[in-house]
Amino acid sequence: MATATEVQRRYGKTQRVDRWWVEPAFLGGGLLLFVIYSTVSALILGNSWHYEAGPYLSPFFEPLIKPGWVPEWISPAVFILWAPLGFRTTCYYYRKAYYRSYLLSPPACAVTEPAKSYSGESKFPLILQNAHRFFLYVALLFIPVLWYGAAKSFWLSGEGFGVGVGSLILVANAFLLMMFTLSCNSLRHMVGGGLNCFSCTAVTRGRRRVWEIQTLWNEHHRGWAWASLISVGMADLYVHLVANGVITDLNTWTNF
Repeated sequence: MATATEVQRRYGKTQRVDRWWVEPAFLGGGLLLFVIYSTVSALILGNSWHYEAGPYLSPFFEPLIKPGWVPEWISPAVFILWAPLGFRTTCYYYRKAYYRSYLLSPPACAVTEPAKSYSGESKFPLILQNAHRFFLYVALLFIPVLWYGAAKSFWLSGEGFGVGVGSLILVANAFLLMMFTLSCNSLRHMVGGGLNCFSCTAVTRGRRRVWEIQTLWNEHHRGWAWASLISVGMADLYVHLVANGVITDLNTWTNF
């Protein structure tokens, strides 16, 4: 017979009457689909599924790095994806999403989880989440790289400037990934001067103004996170489909 403590700690025990399980199930399903797609597209298919079409390059491969010493079967994406993958997986919002969806810790607010104690992220392996601030530095470097790739998509060799559906998709993707990065919680802490109590310390007017602007972006971090996740997957898929002749890109060039 279960003791009173065991009953109290019984997983899923709650007084909530709403469908609290819908959100973690939906988020978990969405993340799983993206992981499967990105793995197959960028790493498994890699070179066999063309990732470059005219002026368009899939964001999974931007910038394109293909050292001569690397075997042909290794996808160039391995030199790129570690940075955005590390940034996303350690992101504060995504931690909440997959802790609830996959680890069920906790599955939702006011819903009992089986854990008997809580140590936060102070022990291995969760202490590795502290690497987020370092992945942020690398992610910031990728912002101009993505914008450069988007700018290149307006220039076709032999024909010059033009506009295509792919160009617009890559621009939208660069913008959304930029906003996801710039709305980061760690960046907000850096912009605010690395202070744990902003109101307790004298801060220059200029820094405070920048912090207030970045805070507006940070308030929608979850939206930027999902919008950029969808956009980077859609941009990759679009370039692949065009490169492999599945669909035709609508553009102003005559020979593409």
